[in-house]
Amino acid sequence: MSGSLWLKPPTTSPPLPSPPRPRPQAPPPSPADPPPPGTASASPGTASASPGTASAPAPASPGTASAASPGTASAPSTTPAAPPATAADPLDELALRLDAFVAAAVHPDEIAALLEADGMTDDHIRLAYGRNDSFALAEDLYARGERRHPEPPRPEPRGPGRLAGLAGLGGCLLRGLVFALPGLAYLLAGPLLAGAPGPYGLPSGTLPLLAGAVTGWVWNQALSHRAHTWLGLGDRAAAARALLTGAPAGALAGTAVAVAAARDGELPAALFAAGQSLYLAAATVLLVLGRERALLAALLPLLGALPALRWDLPDPLRVALPAVSLTAACLVAARTLRPGAARGAAGRGGPPLAASVPYGLFGLGSGVLVLHAGLGDSLATGTGAVIALTLSMGPAEWLLHRFRGGSLARLRTLTTARAFRRAVTGTLLGCLGGYLTALLALTAAATLLWPGTPWPTPDRLLALLLIGTVLWLGLLLQAFGAVLGAATVCLLAAAAQTLQPAAGPLAAGGAAAVLAVLSHVLLVRPTAHRA
Repeated sequence: MSGSLWLKPPTTSPPLPSPPRPRPQAPPPSPADPPPPGTASASPGTASASPGTASAPAPASPGTASAASPGTASAPSTTPAAPPATAADPLDELALRLDAFVAAAVHPDEIAALLEADGMTDDHIRLAYGRNDSFALAEDLYARGERRHPEPPRPEPRGPGRLAGLAGLGGCLLRGLVFALPGLAYLLAGPLLAGAPGPYGLPSGTLPLLAGAVTGWVWNQALSHRAHTWLGLGDRAAAARALLTGAPAGALAGTAVAVAAARDGELPAALFAAGQSLYLAAATVLLVLGRERALLAALLPLLGALPALRWDLPDPLRVALPAVSLTAACLVAARTLRPGAARGAAGRGGPPLAASVPYGLFGLGSGVLVLHAGLGDSLATGTGAVIALTLSMGPAEWLLHRFRGGSLARLRTLTTARAFRRAVTGTLLGCLGGYLTALLALTAAATLLWPGTPWPTPDRLLALLLIGTVLWLGLLLQAFGAVLGAATVCLLAAAAQTLQPAAGPLAAGGAAAVLAVLSHVLLVRPTAHRA
């Protein structure tokens, strides 16, 4: 909020009245003084009716005589004088000013957060309102305010409101498909992995591919956050400018890491990793700027790899299909970034670079966990797990939107903090259960459709569900601004699984439990859902 409630009152609310000052009273005239002109003197032996004496408060008309009887004092007034006006209670004025917010609050902590965010210190609250701190003041405001929660908007039976949910689901599923289609390029690059096993017992060429992919995930997660921050500020040209400088740098970094990780005989895999880094940069640009359909069109040539699931394809075709998709994605991304190349597109200072670092760390931790899911005891089993996790990002994103919308609806309709906690807990469990159900269904579909993929064993299936829980809860915390905690938990779980692969399920289970506790503690608070 800009300004302060108590330093800068809004222009629509009346200012506090100033305390009245007493009017100076004229001293009573001495007996020697002549009577004021235009009035009749009192009769001999009577008290004067001049101002300042015990005469009646009603002023006499000019030129009239005093109403006092001869030989008596003037009659005292029967009408009591009005007490001096006093200033209104400052707490009443504050309650009136915050009436709309207090009426919609479901807990005094929401009001306390608003007071603290507006700059009210405890010293000022004690001096101005006679309360010890912001929480005591918030409780008083909450107690005297009337609950008026607005009704949630009702969609029209045939209007666009009903189609919004379907469009949102379709858009999220489209993003999931865009995430998964590049996997067909790895199917075409199968011959690149043929050869003697490389380091750590992995197939030849695996290490440069993984090194380039992880570098791209880390870089592009941080870059996406920075570009989205610009978009949140309403500056699309500045977001394009950030992507224009950051995306090529990420592609170069991924290529350099892949080439450095390559060994003798792994040059084709390093070249493929360079193309992979270039594609990740172009896809980041298009996804951040909302060009999912253009990216999908660029990936359509990869559908020509589907026959490779059953038959062998000639090497020129294996090279041509990924090259066409990569070229199309880069051209569309370059066309989309043209506004960012304009001079002065990002002329003002942007968000700090350090704010994007936790998002890159979360990308590192989650990416390593996904790689461990794909490089388990069986590479064939891991392929199905990676495909399922990749495709599940579409339903995961839609369920995140569902949780956000359901929480806001309950924030408007529920009147007690206890009811809100129960409702949010139920929504959280329902969305997480829905995601794990979708992950199971996608795992079954990938096992049936991908050639040579065996059914996962119960322990592998449990590990997959635990990793899915970590990913979804981490994305949920990231969406509510608690990305540092999510990144720390994911990094610790990834490090434990890397150092001791046998402890994979235990590490993923511990991370899932910690993230579940963090999510519940954060999201049952009404203040976490205020925009």
